[in-house]
Amino acid sequence: MNANKIFLTQTDTTIGFVSQNKEKLDIIKQRPAYKHYIKAVNNLDTLQKLTRVPNMHKNSVRRANKTTFIMPNGFSYRVIKNTHHLLLLNRLTWAYTTSANLSDKAYNEKYARGVADIIVEPLSQTLRASSIFKLGKNRLRRIR
Repeated sequence: MNANKIFLTQTDTTIGFVSQNKEKLDIIKQRPAYKHYIKAVNNLDTLQKLTRVPNMHKNSVRRANKTTFIMPNGFSYRVIKNTHHLLLLNRLTWAYTTSANLSDKAYNEKYARGVADIIVEPLSQTLRASSIFKLGKNRLRRIR
């Protein structure tokens, strides 16, 4: 599987772009390069290879569903449990994930289909956004 491709797919929360190529996502979304993307991972072992979860929050991260965690270093991760989205992530192990729209704009299906390298059907916009929590060494703060 080519990790440089941009996939348009149904993520666990919305229709999104998924790729391991951050620079290509920046261009497609017309987003500043300094902004971070959420890294979606296929399991807790992959998460452990990418970052360190503070001991106090390990159970919360393990049990969470459709929840993004911002680690103390500022990078965001979400462990995917949705089986449809996992079909792709199990092949990539991890990927940057973002909504399928231009930065700060509404979803435009024609645009999203036009810039994606690979389209994974079916697509549906009816899901709710993920919860976001910022993890500190001793506290957990809800962002969304």
